[in-house]
Amino acid sequence: MRVASFNVNSIRVRLPIVLAWLQKNQPDVLAMQETKVQDESFPKEPFEAIGYRCAFRGQKSYNGVALASRHDLEHVEFGLSDEPRDEPRLVTAQVRGMTLVNTYVPQGYLADTDKFQYKLDWFARLFEWFRTRFEPTDPVLWMGDLNVAPLPIDVYDAAAVEGHVCYHPAVHKALAEILKWGFTDLFRRHCAEAGQYTFWDYRQGNTFARNRGWRIDHLMATAPLADKCTACTIDREPRAADRPSDHTPIVAEFDW
Repeated sequence: MRVASFNVNSIRVRLPIVLAWLQKNQPDVLAMQETKVQDESFPKEPFEAIGYRCAFRGQKSYNGVALASRHDLEHVEFGLSDEPRDEPRLVTAQVRGMTLVNTYVPQGYLADTDKFQYKLDWFARLFEWFRTRFEPTDPVLWMGDLNVAPLPIDVYDAAAVEGHVCYHPAVHKALAEILKWGFTDLFRRHCAEAGQYTFWDYRQGNTFARNRGWRIDHLMATAPLADKCTACTIDREPRAADRPSDHTPIVAEFDW
């Protein structure tokens, strides 16, 4: 079973890239973030035409999460228990006995703002959501744009970005608490190399060509799935396409 995560940064703009990637790679499930589209305008028909059924929740211009699956999406739910419906950041579903949790974690803006505190509070609420719904022995795959680069090797220059909202001691602590509860970083389980990124900022020159990136998109698995994971890779090709997202897919394969 192959599962991927991709912050598409507007599904309507990026639809040709996403559909081409799906047809070429044939994952069982693709989790998408920042779809930036209201539910009535989500382009589900093109997904269905190539064999994928979808679950989605979005809003105009911001946020939005979706799952596209070649298999039945069962027990689909949206949001944390107290999540405002107009801020869609989480969708969960079961696929072939695997529980998938797709999240778009708040970015945080600046570390001295209320938006950063909201990000930390969101992590705390997510942790409580995990603890009250699951056991670490359940097969759960947590994925998405987590807006955290966990390690110095996950950013192009750790010293230069220290204190950034995606590379900050407080978010490192928040993520570490959830991982300690029972999640494994699948990419780092299979790859120890530096310079492996999923995001290259549009706003800072030609960061992709210079590989000045961040690894902030993740696939985190509980032990039953981590032990069955045979590979986890980052596919840079969509980031090099015309009119790309600023992110690129991360993919895990399971003997499941």
